[in-house]
Amino acid sequence: MLAVALLAVTTLGLIAGQLWIAREAHAMAMREHAAWIVDAVAEAMREPAAGDSAIRQWSTLAAALLPHGEASVRESGGVSAARVTWAAMRNLPRADEVIDKPESCGGADVPAGSSCVALAFAK
Repeated sequence: MLAVALLAVTTLGLIAGQLWIAREAHAMAMREHAAWIVDAVAEAMREPAAGDSAIRQWSTLAAALLPHGEASVRESGGVSAARVTWAAMRNLPRADEVIDKPESCGGADVPAGSSCVALAFAK
């Protein structure tokens, strides 16, 4: 009886670990897509002819790859910042429960329940 109970507890622990790994892998894939898009936006904005059409194109791709994804570019004092935001996954720890809490997204306020990747660049 003790061996069956120990086996059941161990199995439940393994299942919980696998679910955590799958959730973290999905979140990492979304961050990777966002980093790829923000890099492409920054690269596209370095071209003199690029503008709203490039941002619209990458924002459309962000919306297709990320839940409620949106790409934008903001300029401040000669430095531009490309930013991609998306709806964060459910069942993740709240912001005040995260040990290694990241800074705000490029100095911009991000709505609650959203994640963000920002990249500063000069034209």
